[in-house]
Amino acid sequence: MSNFFCTALTSPCSGGQEASRDTHTHTLTYTSTLHLLPVARVWTVVLLLGTCLLYCARVAMPICAVSMAEQFGWTKRESGMVLGSFFWGYCFTQVFGGYVSDRVGGEKVLLLSAAAWGSMTAFTPILAHFCSQPILSMTLARFLMGLLQGVHYPSLASLCSQKVVESERGFLMSTVGSGSYLGTLVIGGAGSLMLDLYGWQSVFYVSGLLSVLWAYCMWKYLLKGEGPIITLESLGSGGVPSKLSKRHWLRLLKQPAVCAVIVTHLCTASTFFTLLSWLPTFFKDTFPDAKGWVFNVIPWLVAIPSSLFSGCLSDHLISQGRRPQKNGSLSLSLSLSLSLSLFFFHSGVSVNVQDLAPSCAGALFGVMNTCGAFSGVLMVYFSGYLIEATGSWASVFALITTVNLLGLCTFLAFAEARRVDIDTSKVRHHNIHI
Repeated sequence: MSNFFCTALTSPCSGGQEASRDTHTHTLTYTSTLHLLPVARVWTVVLLLGTCLLYCARVAMPICAVSMAEQFGWTKRESGMVLGSFFWGYCFTQVFGGYVSDRVGGEKVLLLSAAAWGSMTAFTPILAHFCSQPILSMTLARFLMGLLQGVHYPSLASLCSQKVVESERGFLMSTVGSGSYLGTLVIGGAGSLMLDLYGWQSVFYVSGLLSVLWAYCMWKYLLKGEGPIITLESLGSGGVPSKLSKRHWLRLLKQPAVCAVIVTHLCTASTFFTLLSWLPTFFKDTFPDAKGWVFNVIPWLVAIPSSLFSGCLSDHLISQGRRPQKNGSLSLSLSLSLSLSLFFFHSGVSVNVQDLAPSCAGALFGVMNTCGAFSGVLMVYFSGYLIEATGSWASVFALITTVNLLGLCTFLAFAEARRVDIDTSKVRHHNIHI
């Protein structure tokens, strides 16, 4: 990797410059370079692991939904209500999380939210057993989980737009984004085994405690200044984003490219959330005698190399002079047209928002994710209704196909990568060559 996380330890340069051309304008001592080179790699691994645990905690409920429904006597519609309540909470904190991250630093928001949703995950079995109406307590618990996890991706987008130069954003977002597939893979395999051996409660306990442990290690070893790492002050030194007025926000949201990326994200996110919530139940109903861990692992096993490849492909195309929006269109076309559906998403639409509005990428990504989460609520609940009404899964997959085709056509027709936010002042970045 090159040109990665920005710190205050190098000479200032414009955000679009590459570190390979900074030789004549920037000087780093040999000792400083040795100290700084591992920092970006460490943060990439930490963010990847955090996203992995985020999805371990998020997918714990879909993995255990069948067993919990049998124990508590839930219908498919009630299961859909519990699963869908996560996205109601997920809607409310997207914009807020991005707004706060743009101003105080995404790393702080990530830390606090991880400690909170990790604790909530660990306490979920207790809430289920100590409440006379488990359906109500689980619906509330999933709603709170959505509130707490809703700030994760906007804070990542804010952190990336402030700390990572354009030529590396595709790789970073695809690498960190692959944590969602890795987490689903891990909880699908290990969680299914724990479910069979120790009961559904163990899935929540393990994923929740590991998440709290990750938050503690991040606070202890990365944000406390121990060793040659980035402190809160240096990590948050990528520049203060401009504050956009209500009039400017309205003007920004009227841009066709912004509307296109929001609609596309709505389509892809709702599809991903629907598959994430209902695939375990689908495989259980379709193949009742098969091992659950097999079907909870295989679909996501393909996703990880696909996501990483898409990031490398996107950065390579940029280095070859291809326009970013063309790269996003290529990634999205692959993700929505091939059997590797959605696995190229993080290097396409997720990065495009940082091209369109780098000064408020976190908040704008929050708007995108709010729309995606709201559509996820409708899709997850409506899918449960379709299954119960028709007795067939074919209607659900037909709905998913239609939504994805709509997103693909919208992105190909209107997507751009030129900067459309109001603030055109240059943010001074400080780059490390890795």
